[in-house]
Amino acid sequence: MTERLDPQRVRAALDEALPQGLDILEVVVAAGGALAERLQASDWIMEFAQMPLEHLLAATERFLVLERVEVTRVMKNGPRTFDVRGAVLSLVASPGRGDTCAILRLVVRHTTPAVRPDDVLTALQSVATFTPPIPPLVTRLAQGPLNSATATVSDPLAADQSVDGI
Repeated sequence: MTERLDPQRVRAALDEALPQGLDILEVVVAAGGALAERLQASDWIMEFAQMPLEHLLAATERFLVLERVEVTRVMKNGPRTFDVRGAVLSLVASPGRGDTCAILRLVVRHTTPAVRPDDVLTALQSVATFTPPIPPLVTRLAQGPLNSATATVSDPLAADQSVDGI
């Protein structure tokens, strides 16, 4: 929008203009700035099938005690080595479904270059010779503003409570 409008009127107008079955549930007043500026971190989950939790716990503990863990990834301009540990804000291993499934939950600060879950997996392999029998199922749960105090990620499109009480 180029001017501030009543969110309920915008929702109704959009809802009316869209095809049947495609419904607008909520319109909120966004804080200023570009959306990309609000994307500070990502919350990921990695599910390791056929992986005992003990192996993942040991690798996680080994990773977390280190101040720096470098990995090398091939970029469009060739190989680049960078620190993964500094971007990882939270790394928690927990049991998954069944005895042979382990879950790794990680919150990663957006950096340049971006630290991806596969970089964290490469780091775990380098510091703890951690090699899962099959590649993990990786899902991004959230991407948005970072709450540094709790190492959690919030919704970048959530209503800004500081704007006129909305």
